[in-house]
Amino acid sequence: MGMGIKNAGAKHFTSKTRKRGAALAMTGAAAVAAVVLAGPAGASPLAPRTAPAVTGTEHFQIMTTSGTSSKLSLIMYGLFTAPGVDHEGNANVDTFVMAGGTFKVKHSNPVGPQTSNSKTCLFTESGHGTYTISGGTGKYKGISGHGKYTLTILDLQPKTKSGACNENAAPTAFQQVVAAVGPVTRP
Repeated sequence: MGMGIKNAGAKHFTSKTRKRGAALAMTGAAAVAAVVLAGPAGASPLAPRTAPAVTGTEHFQIMTTSGTSSKLSLIMYGLFTAPGVDHEGNANVDTFVMAGGTFKVKHSNPVGPQTSNSKTCLFTESGHGTYTISGGTGKYKGISGHGKYTLTILDLQPKTKSGACNENAAPTAFQQVVAAVGPVTRP
């Protein structure tokens, strides 16, 4: 008889403990789920999470060997790295086009010396200026930035029959390199 009572008591105690433990576990799991779903105070659990904006230095190198094309080769590196094409636009606003998006680059006219050699028909320009970035699309949506650029142009102009430099004709050889750098913020 004594053994049966002990067993019954032990069974009763174990049953209550398991029920209490299960109830606490369920309550705890519900509390954790509520905190995870709620997120920060006032945040909607259904609102998409947005990553914080990232700011850093970006370098742009633009190059062409065509004196007549409005599409120039572009490589960006720094905060992000990507190849692209610089589509020269009107009113000093170019469009940089990369896989996954685009953005606008508004730039000042270059300031610096230009030379033209009437014997060799070599034209040179070394300039500098500033730029601002805006109007991003795709993965560049919301991008902003600014900076400074340098420009170097070598242009060999053809000669007329009389031996003069023909500034109105397409160049026989052309090289243009633009190097730009500045801070960029990308959402």
